[in-house]
Amino acid sequence: MEPEKEIKKLEENILSSRSINLKEASDQVLEVCRRVTLSEHCYVAYLDPVNKDSVGISFSHMTGDCQDYADMGEARFPVRKDGSYGGLLGYSLDTGISFYLEDPASHPAAHGLPTGHVPVEQFLSVPVINNGEILGQIVLGNPEKDYNKRDLELVNAIAGIYGEILRELIH
Repeated sequence: MEPEKEIKKLEENILSSRSINLKEASDQVLEVCRRVTLSEHCYVAYLDPVNKDSVGISFSHMTGDCQDYADMGEARFPVRKDGSYGGLLGYSLDTGISFYLEDPASHPAAHGLPTGHVPVEQFLSVPVINNGEILGQIVLGNPEKDYNKRDLELVNAIAGIYGEILRELIH
């Protein structure tokens, strides 16, 4: 299916369903993002409206801890005391900027991967913004082909849809 059609179908599924919950919406976002960018890995998160932690609710397994996170229903990354998230994972949350990299380890915000983490050869990150507020994040890695501007545009479109459902369900 063409990426635009997949995104339109996602929008219809998520925004027209009155009974969808956050996990179901996040899972759908993950699957569509992976398909349209041909990415092996994906992480879909929202910002906890109470404490601003980044909470991954749908994610591919990239470390041994991922099954523990899945069993808990989330992977929580606390916001720092200064209000930032830090590292490459937090960069789009800290800046509000969407980006992709062919060599993630060379980015100034990168500080290495946890022990046992799957190597990340390429990285794409998009903040989920709704009404000027960052509500979450979509991160992708290890595509079958190099990321490009089109991939970023597609994921930004998906982030717009995800932002609408986040606004409705958690804010």
